[in-house]
Amino acid sequence: MAPDPVVVCLGEALIDRLGPPGGDPAVDVPVDDRLGGAPANVACGLARLGTPVAFAGRLGQDAIGEAFVSLFAERGLDTALLQRDAERPSRIVLVRRSRDGERQFQGFAGDEGAGFADQALDPVPLPQAQWLLIGTLSLAAPGSASALLEAVSQARSQGTAIALDVNWRPTFWDATADPGAGPSAAAKAEIESLLDQAALIKLAREEALWFFNTDDPGAIQQALPQRPNVVVTDGAAPVRWQLGDDSGRQSAFQPPTVVDTTGAGDAFTAGLLHRWAAPPHERIRFAAACGALVCGGAGGIDPQPTQAQVEAFLGRVS
Repeated sequence: MAPDPVVVCLGEALIDRLGPPGGDPAVDVPVDDRLGGAPANVACGLARLGTPVAFAGRLGQDAIGEAFVSLFAERGLDTALLQRDAERPSRIVLVRRSRDGERQFQGFAGDEGAGFADQALDPVPLPQAQWLLIGTLSLAAPGSASALLEAVSQARSQGTAIALDVNWRPTFWDATADPGAGPSAAAKAEIESLLDQAALIKLAREEALWFFNTDDPGAIQQALPQRPNVVVTDGAAPVRWQLGDDSGRQSAFQPPTVVDTTGAGDAFTAGLLHRWAAPPHERIRFAAACGALVCGGAGGIDPQPTQAQVEAFLGRVS
């Protein structure tokens, strides 16, 4: 029997189709298909670090779905909440990569007319856990939005803390949107309903400015009624954090090489939840190391480190 999950990660599992550096993944070759999706990335990162974790999501009855089933089994995830969809395919996200490894989400492939499986997520019976990890992309479709909000309600009723990675991606809300656009008024209102309920909020700096008009995690904490823990990331710039009454900055670690930054934020989140019992500055330092190590390989899952690898890396940089 698998141990009860400490974290339940709910949301999308999908393919990141990485274009050639400087090219267009819709037309240029070669492309590099990698298993991804922020909640799936966090779940796999937690499992590799050694935290018992369950994944709740919906995949097509297709080769992508089978690849995730194999990956989750290999990592030892609890998949009792994994749904399969015979009508809708698993989602493929087109990821444009710059020559220095930065990425931009530009659209989707694989839709056969009925949408994608992750958009049709049914409500799940949430097990007792310490954390429910969610993003905001499930809010972009009515079916998955309903399932997400039901899970949040269950979590709050049974004392499970909610960890929210804002992870704003305009393309999921409007396939024709500029990938750099901020949230519409309607999307902002839906996401704010989650911000008001989370015990831990992780935002990129631009997301903090869009939603709070400040990138100061202490000010964001004070702006919300539940006074959550807040972490603001900014690419290669220092991470700023307010965890309870403690605050600080953590410089980003430089990996030996940067191949692809996809999944770095998700690895950071996995590291943060994995080390939650540690003092605040140690949680952030460990998380930052997880994020740095993922940049050394392609995709958001394959390069994820073990706890021993993170500790060895921290021993070299300290």
